[in-house]
Formats: sequence, C-alpha cells, structure tokens
Amino acid sequence: MTNNLTKRIIPCLDVKDGKTVKGVNFENLKIVGDPVELAKKYSSSGADELVFLDISATNEKRKTVVELVERVAKEVFIPFTVGGGISDLEDIKAILAAGADKISFNSAAVKNPDIISTTANYFGSQCIVVALDAKRVDGDFYVHINAGKINTGIKALDWAKKAQELGAGEILLTSMDFDGVQKGFDIELNKLISDSLNIPVIASGGAGADSKHFIDVFNLTNVDAALAASIFHYDTLSIDKVKSDLKNNGIKTR
Repeated sequence: MTNNLTKRIIPCLDVKDGKTVKGVNFENLKIVGDPVELAKKYSSSGADELVFLDISATNEKRKTVVELVERVAKEVFIPFTVGGGISDLEDIKAILAAGADKISFNSAAVKNPDIISTTANYFGSQCIVVALDAKRVDGDFYVHINAGKINTGIKALDWAKKAQELGAGEILLTSMDFDGVQKGFDIELNKLISDSLNIPVIASGGAGADSKHFIDVFNLTNVDAALAASIFHYDTLSIDKVKSDLKNNGIKTR
C-alpha cells in the first residue's frame, strides 16, 4: 500500500500496425488516430505520464516498433512507458535508447518471471512495469495473457505479489471486464491489488465521461495513478478537467 500524496493521470496509446486503436473488452478495435500526434497532444495538455502499448506485438511475434517509439519520444516531455512484444535485454536497451523511460512486460513476464528480476537488477526497479490483465472467472480474478486471449489460471493477487517480490517497480492493472465500457474503474479489483502491495498500482479499464470515476478510484482504493484511453482520444473528457475536479475534491495530482 503506497498511497502517495500526489496521484497521476495517464493517457494510454494502444498501438496496432502503427495506428492508435481502441476497443471494448479487448475486442472490436477501431482506429482512433496517429500515435505521434496524440502523444504530442497529451504531453502539452497536462498528462503526468504516457503509456504506449504495441498490443499486437506478442500475438504476431513482432518486436515493438522502435522507430515509432523514437518519433513519439521526440514529442513528449513526460515519463513514457513502452510495452508489447518485449522479451529480452536487447529489446529493452533498444527501446530505452529510443527515448522510453520505462518498460512494461505482460505475457513475457508470466511466461518467464525471471525476466523481471534480471531486468530490474540491470536497469533498476523504477524502469520495470508489470502489466497485469485481470478478468473475473468464477468469483476470482485471473491473469490473462496474449492480449487477453489466454487465461493462465494464475490468480491476479498471487501474480501481483510475485511481480513485486521479483523487483517490479509498478503494476499496470487492467480490468478486462471494465475495459472500454466507460462506467467507472473496477473498484473491487483495484482495491484488492493496491491494498496488498507496497509498489505503485496504475488503475486501467473503465474510465468514462465523468470525473467522478477518477475521484472514486482514488478515494476508494490505494492506487497511485489512473489510466484512460477512449475518453481522452475522443476529447470526451480533458485531462485539465479531470485534474481540476480532483483538486476540488481534495485529491492532489502531480
């Protein structure tokens, strides 16, 4: 349980074939724009950090697009996390050299947990984010990999604790049940995980057109940051508006 005094608002670029896309519950992806232009917009409009996920990299056995990361990095002046298809030290060196500040593992870490400790020892824990896609199955939360297509049978809480033990500096926690639904964050899931860890947790999945969704996730759980995609891409809600509403409710952001 970290409960830092200042919270972070993080837009997310889900990238497929060089375009930013968005779906619902990880399905029916639609193109929403150019990642470089969107990154530029968020960097100048008050985002605290930016997450760039090459969502098709693992399934297509393709490396994250280093050249695209380079182009995005030139436009952003905020911490920038990159994930998707990253599985070894050489991948990470290339992505950090291209301008990213942190690396996010998802499927690769589940398949080979040692990669967390190896990379945390080499680059420092602050560089390593473990992305955890969780879905309710028979009343509990289970880790899903390969863009949500495979249920690993591992309980989300067990995996989050293990990732922390192995040296992850942060958990990016996505509720697959709430992803793209825009009815608010999954409070039960975010509370379960953030109450049980000492490293920061980023809540992802479910933010809608109401700042109350952000206020609730910060008031009712111990997450350190809230991530959203659709509402910021489509200008349904601005980062400024979210931050101003949080401030009016006594929640400080960076």
